Amino acid sequence: MEAVAGCMDATLEFKPGSLVKARGREWVVLPETRPRLLRLRPLGGADDDATLIYLPLEPESPRPATFDPPDPDNPGSRESALLLRDALRLKLRAGAGPFRSFGNLNFVPRAYQLAPLLIALRQDTIRLLIADDVGIGKTIEAGIIARELLDRGEIDRLTVICPPHLCEQWQRELSEKFSIGAEAVRPGTAKRLERGLRPDESIFEAHPFTVVSLDYIKSDRRRDDFLRACPGFVIVDEAHTCVQANTSARHQRYHLLRGLAESEPRRNMVLLTATPHSGDDAAFHNLLALLHPRFRELAEMPEGSERKALRDELADHFVQRRRGDIAEWKDDNRFPIRESKESCYRLKGEWERLFEDVLAYARTLVKRTEGGSKLEQRMSWWAALALLRCLSSSPAAASQALNTRLLATEGSDEQERIETLDSTAIETVMDETVDHTLALKEGVPAGTLESMEDTKELCELIKRADALRGPGQDPKIKKVIAEVKGLVSDGFRPVIFCRYIATAHYLHQKLAEALPPRTTHVKAITGELTSDHREAEIESFRNLEAHITPVLIATDCLSEGINLQNHFNAVVHYDLTWNPTRHEQREGRADRFGQSSPKVRTLMLYGENNPVDGAVLRVILRKAERIRKELGVAVPMPSDNSKVIEAIMKDVLHQDRMAFQLSFDFGDTEAEVDRAWETAKGKMTRTVFAQRRIKPEEVMPEWRKAVSVCGGEDDVARFVDLAASYLGAPLGKQNGCFRLPVPHLPKPIQDRLSGIEFEASRRLAFQQPPPSGAIHIHRAHPLVSLLADHVVEMALNPTPNGFLARASAMFTSGVTIRTALYLLRLRSQIRIARQAERNGSPPILAEECLGVALRGVATPELLPEAEALALLSLEPGRNMEKAHQSHLLHKELERLPTLRRTFESIANQRAEQLLADHRRIRDASGTQGRYEVTPSLPLDVMGVYLFLPMARTTTS
Repeated sequence: MEAVAGCMDATLEFKPGSLVKARGREWVVLPETRPRLLRLRPLGGADDDATLIYLPLEPESPRPATFDPPDPDNPGSRESALLLRDALRLKLRAGAGPFRSFGNLNFVPRAYQLAPLLIALRQDTIRLLIADDVGIGKTIEAGIIARELLDRGEIDRLTVICPPHLCEQWQRELSEKFSIGAEAVRPGTAKRLERGLRPDESIFEAHPFTVVSLDYIKSDRRRDDFLRACPGFVIVDEAHTCVQANTSARHQRYHLLRGLAESEPRRNMVLLTATPHSGDDAAFHNLLALLHPRFRELAEMPEGSERKALRDELADHFVQRRRGDIAEWKDDNRFPIRESKESCYRLKGEWERLFEDVLAYARTLVKRTEGGSKLEQRMSWWAALALLRCLSSSPAAASQALNTRLLATEGSDEQERIETLDSTAIETVMDETVDHTLALKEGVPAGTLESMEDTKELCELIKRADALRGPGQDPKIKKVIAEVKGLVSDGFRPVIFCRYIATAHYLHQKLAEALPPRTTHVKAITGELTSDHREAEIESFRNLEAHITPVLIATDCLSEGINLQNHFNAVVHYDLTWNPTRHEQREGRADRFGQSSPKVRTLMLYGENNPVDGAVLRVILRKAERIRKELGVAVPMPSDNSKVIEAIMKDVLHQDRMAFQLSFDFGDTEAEVDRAWETAKGKMTRTVFAQRRIKPEEVMPEWRKAVSVCGGEDDVARFVDLAASYLGAPLGKQNGCFRLPVPHLPKPIQDRLSGIEFEASRRLAFQQPPPSGAIHIHRAHPLVSLLADHVVEMALNPTPNGFLARASAMFTSGVTIRTALYLLRLRSQIRIARQAERNGSPPILAEECLGVALRGVATPELLPEAEALALLSLEPGRNMEKAHQSHLLHKELERLPTLRRTFESIANQRAEQLLADHRRIRDASGTQGRYEVTPSLPLDVMGVYLFLPMARTTTS
């Protein structure tokens, strides 16, 4: 690097992308630079190595610098050229493709996941409802939009509003996938975050990126402050839980979201839900009104041209796709085939007699309070239902329920006490929460009444239940052991869902005893563990040897928030869920984007002569599955789930026959559910098929441009393989995966890999989804970044042996005339000039690595870039002496001054193309501003490579 002569004073303005020399080394100026403050990145380093320099305190002022050409006396090989080119591309974080965010994504998105981004970027103010089916990737789609707006400089703050139990998941996803470090704002963290703030300063002003608990921020006391300080970009997860205003909690949520939508018309909002229409028309249109108030008019608007026009307008703000819609994308978007199966067991002998006696006892509880108060009747009802639910689950849960008394609730009047009782019991018995989230209480509910004096009878029932534990007495556990052995034998890795913690521990004990420990590893995860511990337990499966099959027993704490597709490909419903939405959520943990197995098997286990299982299976779950297969998308219960279940269970409890069979007549209850579900299905059909889905042909060209600039899966695989080989640690291949012998790498790389806890035993894969237990190595993975940084550093500071040199020359049969390839690094400034800002917004830096090939000498022909880069794949024909290489390279480098205009012309053409990409992708209006793109000149000449035809041995 040669510094330009003459010291510059501290007032000199350095433009982003320009090169400077300071503190004895060379740097690239980054966009965050201000008049007296420079943000600099080392020339060969990464953004993480950036630093700030305060000009008035520098003993020697930074000076403009130019980039040194390659050393012709230190030629290298063809492979070093390819390695350097890949390293330069894969280092890019601010790539010059049509999507600004591509370089900052720590994963490889699929093209169909970019469709919501394109829809969003066509709006001046983003108001978007993403209602894709479970497992397609709504979190990824929303995160890409957020990351893109950040990297375009259009937002500098964002917040995610979500149910409390999803805060940590969102915080983790933002950090791991999008490089956004967000603070979680909940009751347990708010006081810590508020320390040191000014009295008039909000958490959301002090911390630019936040994930906030919906239940924390919805209160009247906090809502107004949040509305004042809320960022200009908001993601709302599980948005459907916020629009049903039939309880005080939901009313507060709706009031909060409505305030966000209406208080600042320029606020960008992305709403996420897999169930936009849950059968409640009013709630659905409240949700649409958050996009724009006029969409509420669809509720009453008659069919006709006006309604069609409004629905067409809605389609520009509403993305809802099923698995079938994704299939049309030619993007290797492999979703597994779901194979659903049922398996039944039969209650007989002592189990049948116990079930009959407990059912009789439950009926007695209900009958005794028929003449009592309404509170007494509700208490007996819930106690009876708890007994039936727990008895259907396991002997362990039944024993606890029979041991647990339902205490009277407190309240100012009977109605308030009933409401408190109902809200608690709905969670523990009905599989439904009051706020429509999926975070359930997993403890066994109380199954007896405080006032009942049945001690002797209860003790006898408890004793009988305890005696039925184990496969010798319990037909349900015997059946699941056989089914799990079959799944493992067929190559499946099952997760088994139970309703209660007691059942999970019971099942864990019996399965661990029945399955061979040498080939299976059985683990139980319940709500007793914190979310961090649950995630750690899931990750521990990654360390299992390849021949060991993981078997997981879980409560519904894992039915939402933790994705299991990397470890499991089968779902067993040991306990039938009483909520079809939860049923779909369970199966969606494994049947989702990223599942490496081509098939996911699901199994529902039920008692053939258990009237409780039979009722739920027939009236709810089978109908839900039939509709899902018919539409390709799950349809929620068409009315209040708890009311439907209550009606079904009343039929069970009021049956006079004691024989257990599945021919119970549920009369009007089932017919009413059928009618409601058909109505809901019709609405869902119209919702799904009315949308104007963006077409693959609109997205794929932009996708391919982003990959060509920053590098895709094939480029990553080639680079890591070649870099590891050159560094003395070639990859080993085993069972479709790779292993990197870390101890053979140079010590500096070993130390840095140790810093990111990269283990040599890890299995690596370069395709997505990776095989179970393998790590997906994508372009933003730390391993790739470390290798790329090391390669570039070695190229810029070459060693005498020529390894990773920036210049080479060779004979090859792949050319017929002398051809020179230049690797050029171009930095461009992108500025959005807004009318409201006289000086415009801070510029954005875009970088790219170009391959420019010139064929011939006297009148060189400029080759297309694809042909230019193809030169790196040519094989040498015969050896060329090092002195000969140096001579040829000296002469080629002498031509550099004459090529300056050619390179500058190319830089200006790329700037015009980048400008066209930005205008096309983000069609900025007068409110957004006008894009300007300016290349930073001169370009860096990173490498020079000569290719000579075999027939010629001399050149001039």
